[in-house]
Amino acid sequence: MNKTFNVACIQHCAGNDLDKNILATTELIRAAHRAGARLICLPEDFSFLEINDQRLLAGAFTEETHPAIPHFRALAAELHVWLLLGSLAIKLPSGKLHNRSYLLDAKGDIVARYNKLHRFDVSLRMGESYRESATIEAGDRAVVATTPWGGLGLSICYDVRFAYLYRALAQAGAAYLAIPAAFTRTTGEAHWHILVRARAIETGSYVFAPGQCGVRPNGRATYGHSLMVDPWGRILADGGEEPGFIMAEIDPARVNEVRRMIPALQHDRTFTGNEAQGSL
Repeated sequence: MNKTFNVACIQHCAGNDLDKNILATTELIRAAHRAGARLICLPEDFSFLEINDQRLLAGAFTEETHPAIPHFRALAAELHVWLLLGSLAIKLPSGKLHNRSYLLDAKGDIVARYNKLHRFDVSLRMGESYRESATIEAGDRAVVATTPWGGLGLSICYDVRFAYLYRALAQAGAAYLAIPAAFTRTTGEAHWHILVRARAIETGSYVFAPGQCGVRPNGRATYGHSLMVDPWGRILADGGEEPGFIMAEIDPARVNEVRRMIPALQHDRTFTGNEAQGSL
């Protein structure tokens, strides 16, 4: 498909009131729809953030019981738009959670699910630390979803640091990459723009990266700055630090144009690490 279309990224400050979060994001989705968006992307953990992992687990739902899923399925069908539910915490029989993205089509059907592959287990300065592995069970499958505009490669937040994932998504047919996130302010200020632009440049893909903004219930700050980046690495829109949405016109033909100019995806080579060590 070569016709242009509009994509919006919702920027949101989620708290621990599920109904309030659903209402706030619904209003932003409606506003983006009125502005002409046909694909609307929500950030990671858009429906619920808790003060600690124990309370997050206690308040989690299974896929079958999560109230956000039927709500947004009905909204997608009503507005006749595609919705990326950036991620929901989905309770598993193991007692842990999947951090799961859902892609809904314009009829409200779930056309793709993606469970976050990489868990954010890091220790930052000033005692700031995160251990997603304590509550999150890692996914085991990369996902490229079929849309009317081409392949959409799914990922979540910390995944952005693993370039091989996006290479694989592009090689599997992704022309667009989704990176819903809740980046910390510390890591966001240092790396967010660079990483998102790099994923676009190295794959010749559009990137849609909706983010959380503001302060989490536990007092830690999220970075905001939702981004939309074209295949040449040019920032089309930046959400700044406040709730709202950004939108850009997307030209599918631009993907092929950039990939012809820099055909790096055609130049991938296999190599063996042990042989390479001696010459590095």
